[in-house]
Amino acid sequence: MGAGVSSIMGPEGDGGGHETGLGDLPESCVAAVLLHLDPPEICRLARLGRAFRGAASADFVWETKLPRNYRCLMGLVENEKSKKRHLSKKEIFARLCRPNPFDGGTKEFWLEKRRGGLCMSISSKALLITGIDDRRYWNYIPTEESRY
Repeated sequence: MGAGVSSIMGPEGDGGGHETGLGDLPESCVAAVLLHLDPPEICRLARLGRAFRGAASADFVWETKLPRNYRCLMGLVENEKSKKRHLSKKEIFARLCRPNPFDGGTKEFWLEKRRGGLCMSISSKALLITGIDDRRYWNYIPTEESRY
């Protein structure tokens, strides 16, 4: 506790009617802490108060959670409607965390929410096996468990 606390307190140590709390922290300090947290933790802390909510919406906080090639990935995801609207980095992160089909719906990717790793799922229809391209050896049998 330093000079900042002693200046708030009166001469006898009474608070003068003003209590300090988490809401008194500057938004930039809160954002500096949020840089070191996982995205789900950032969203939970955003519920604490106005300073936390503002810091949790800052683009520079979410930019660190996105992969380097997020612009390329957004090119696969975006449609004409979303190209016209400017999305915040938080909205981009949320969109990339959902399954995003591409390549005619035979593949999809998404970001892992905790660490931001890129995950991909490939349909068996998208696979080509080199050397044995004779369809007599391959049968596609759809099942209830199949995702595509």
